[in-house]
Amino acid sequence: MAKHAQPEPARVKAFIPLLDYQQEDVDSEARFRWNCWARQTGKSFTKSLRRILRGLSRKRTQVFLSAGERQSRELMEKARQHCQALKIASELRHDRFHFGARQLELALPGGVRIIALSANPQTARGYTGDVFLDEFAMHAQDREIWAAMFPSILRGDGELDVASTPKGKNNLFYHLQSNPRFETSTVTLPTAIERGLDVDADEMRRAIGDDTIYRQEFLCEFVDEATAFLTYEQIAACVDPTLTIPDSVEALSRESRELFVGVDIGRLHDLTVIWVVARDGDHLVTTAIYELAGAPFRKQFDLISDVLSISKVRRCCIDAGGLGMQLAEQAVERFGSHRVEAVTFTLAFKSQIASALRIEVEAGRIRIPPSERIVNDWHSVERKMTESGHFRLAAPRREGSHADRFWAAALAVHAAEAGTARAESMTTKPLQYARAGAW
Repeated sequence: MAKHAQPEPARVKAFIPLLDYQQEDVDSEARFRWNCWARQTGKSFTKSLRRILRGLSRKRTQVFLSAGERQSRELMEKARQHCQALKIASELRHDRFHFGARQLELALPGGVRIIALSANPQTARGYTGDVFLDEFAMHAQDREIWAAMFPSILRGDGELDVASTPKGKNNLFYHLQSNPRFETSTVTLPTAIERGLDVDADEMRRAIGDDTIYRQEFLCEFVDEATAFLTYEQIAACVDPTLTIPDSVEALSRESRELFVGVDIGRLHDLTVIWVVARDGDHLVTTAIYELAGAPFRKQFDLISDVLSISKVRRCCIDAGGLGMQLAEQAVERFGSHRVEAVTFTLAFKSQIASALRIEVEAGRIRIPPSERIVNDWHSVERKMTESGHFRLAAPRREGSHADRFWAAALAVHAAEAGTARAESMTTKPLQYARAGAW
C-alpha cells in the first residue's frame, strides 16, 4: 500500500480484523450516529478507525472530544496505531494549546488532521470538521459542550458520532437516542458475544458483584437513580476536565493555596485513599489523590506523613475506626491535634460529612478530575431504609473500593470546614467595677 494512498476496504479488513458490529459501524455512511455500547466492546477502537477512514475519504479534519486529558491521549494512541497498521504516513504533534487546554494533533496525508481534546465548552469552539464525542455521558457540562461544538459540523455536511456507555438518564446522551436524525446502534455484552466477542458474560456478572452496575455497564440500561445519594448528573457537574492531578508528593508541595486532607483507611479489602483539596475562593479544588491497595501500615503512614509535612496543609481528618486507629493516633502525636482530627465513622458522623459533601456538590463548589472510577465510586453511595424506618448510607464493594474515594473526599471537605471556622466575638456594655478592694 502506498503511504499516501487512501486505504481500500479490503485492505482495511486484512490489516485490522473487526467483528461484524464493528464493521457495520465503520461502513455506515450516516451523517449522525449514536452508539450505546457496553464496556470493553471496542467503542473507542472502532470509532477512531471510522473517523480516520471517513476523514481521509472526505478530506476533512476530525475532532475527538474526550472526558479528560488521559482519555484524550488514549484515544489518540488508538488512532496512531490504526495509522501504523494501515501504513498511513502520520505525524503526532504533542502539547499544543487551544484556549489554554492541551491538545494532541495527528497529521495525515492530504492535509487531514485528527485533533484530540479534553472536552469543555471552550476547547470545543473554533474548529470546522467532523466530530466524535467519546463517552459523551461522562462529559461535564454536556449541554454547553453540545452548543459549543455543534456549529463545527455546519459547513461541508459535517458528520457527528456520539458514543458512550450509559450513566443514568439526566444527561444529553440519554436524550439523543430518541432524536430521529441519528442512526442508532446498541451493543450489549451478550449481543457482542453472540457476534464474536470472546469473553464469559456469566463470569463477568459474578465477578462484578453488583447487579445495578452490571446492568448499566454491560447491558446498556439507563438505570433509575432514585436511590442514589449523588446522581451522575450532579457528579458530572463537578468534573473539571482541565484538572491535572500530580503523581508525587513533591509536586503537591509546590501548591501555593491552603490545603485540606481527608484520609480513609483500608488494608486488605478496601483502598486507603488520601484526598487533598485546595481552597480557591469559595471553591474546593481537588489537588491530589493518593490510593494504596494492600499496602503495609508503615508505608501508609509514611505517605500520610509526607503529605502532612507540606507547609500549606492546614488540617487533616483521618479515619480512626478499626484499622485506622493506630495510624490516626500516630498522626495526631506527630503533627498535633490542631492539624489532625481523628474521627470515628458513626452513622451520625457519616451522615454529617456526606451531607456536607453533597451541599458542596449541589452548589457547584467542589471540582474533581475526570475519572470514571471516581464518578462510579461517588455514585455507588445509596440511601437505604432500615427496618426501623430510618435512612442510612451504604455502598457495595467493587473494583477494590467500598466508596473509599467518596468518604476520603467527604473527610477532606470536613477538614476544610473545621479548618476555616470563624472566631466568635461578643459585644457588651462598658465594664463597671464596684469601688471596693485594693486598686
